[in-house]
Amino acid sequence: MTHNVILHEKLALIQEQLGKSTDVVYHCFTTWSGQPCALVYIEGIVSREGVQRYVLEPLIRSHERKQSFHDLLENVFLKKHLAVAGYRICHDIGNALQELLDGSVLLLMDQEVTMASFPLGKYEMRQVNESTNENVIRGPKEAFVEDLKTNISLLRRKIKSEKLTVDMLRFGEFTHTKASVLYLNGVCEEQLVHEVKERLGKIELDGVLDSGYLEAFLEDEPMSPFPQLENSERPDVAAASLLEGRIVILLDGSPVCLIAPVTFFMLMQAAEDYYQRAMVGTWVRWIRFFSILLSLTLPSLYVAITTFHAEVLPTNLMLTIAAARDIVPFPALLEALMMELTFEVLREASVRIPKPLGQAISILGALVIGTAAVQAGIVSAPMVIVVSLTGITSYVVPHNNLGTSIRLLRFPVLIMASAFGVFGIMICFVLIILHLCTLRSLGTPYLTPLNWSEWKDVFVRVPWTMMKNRPSLFGTAHNKSRTEDLTGTHKFKEEKP
Repeated sequence: MTHNVILHEKLALIQEQLGKSTDVVYHCFTTWSGQPCALVYIEGIVSREGVQRYVLEPLIRSHERKQSFHDLLENVFLKKHLAVAGYRICHDIGNALQELLDGSVLLLMDQEVTMASFPLGKYEMRQVNESTNENVIRGPKEAFVEDLKTNISLLRRKIKSEKLTVDMLRFGEFTHTKASVLYLNGVCEEQLVHEVKERLGKIELDGVLDSGYLEAFLEDEPMSPFPQLENSERPDVAAASLLEGRIVILLDGSPVCLIAPVTFFMLMQAAEDYYQRAMVGTWVRWIRFFSILLSLTLPSLYVAITTFHAEVLPTNLMLTIAAARDIVPFPALLEALMMELTFEVLREASVRIPKPLGQAISILGALVIGTAAVQAGIVSAPMVIVVSLTGITSYVVPHNNLGTSIRLLRFPVLIMASAFGVFGIMICFVLIILHLCTLRSLGTPYLTPLNWSEWKDVFVRVPWTMMKNRPSLFGTAHNKSRTEDLTGTHKFKEEKP
């Protein structure tokens, strides 16, 4: 059968662009009315059953006489086969190839320059399961997956509002990775949305495989040890952030979303704080603040006191520590550094090795190595206790990226404590606070809120009946009430049976 020259030219152009890829299928056929057509799709990312059932068979069995491309699509698919009514018309080869690589089927017909794409993509993906990195006792258990559409649907299910806006973007010269910027129109500041899109528009990379690629482009200070964006794999956390007037960024292929802007105190909060009673949430927050202080300073205080300020300890405790360190051949600083580095190595090993062995490595590292080191006189028993407490308190921080920052800062504080004692720790604290004061997250000061009236959701967690206003630290356009919509009408509605 001789096909039209235009059809051959289009097929040749597609073959030229795709090279010699063996997984690209070119299927030429003729309709019942004698019109030459061709289907192009990539095997493995397209449902072959869908191609046969929803595209190929309707076209071959079409009894329509010869007609234009648009009339054929309308008569065959819109009127008779509504299952594929979502086809798109591609006017140039660039759009057609992008649709093809996204998992669509291209339909080409003679005498026509335009092409049609049918979204029949079929990808293997993970089911929605419980989050593995953000465990909760009370609250939703579902977590994001690697599929962008599924993640958007999880948020749509939680926020059933017409004000939820989803803007689609693409990143990567070769990957063309899809991303979505989500925000509540009228609640989130337009200037904030514009700033996020402007920064994302400056990304020029060969490929974007995870949301972490975007993080450096959105941060105000990429070299700062502190995270300036929040990341989460839980839809309820993302939904709560949208309700506060923040922006959520989802990336296709990544189960972790980015939330901007963020403050230091937000990174100290967990979603479960708002699912428990107010008094319990407040108590847990105090524990976190105390734990992060211990995680940063406990080894440094031990080194400073044993080296410079032994007189501040009770006599019996000082003699006990001195007796334990009497057989240790290393100074307190070197002893602390060895234990801290060993703990970091064990932490990294427990993450990288297979899951069945992870718990065994943790137990062996914590018990066997620690006990053997004390018995061999390499480290003292008090130092093992200090490092163990430090490691435990670092896990109390609800966001892992903030906990990692604290672990990094622990080493310079430790060195300053060995050189200047408690004064060295104070110098480090002043420098850290000064850095936090100058840090911003998309223009939002990192240490806000400074207004004491906003502290009811920072150091304490007051009952929901007292949290009537949205946070004002982001300059939300409508922060007057959490319980009213943008026109002042109460949101509560009794559903009729």
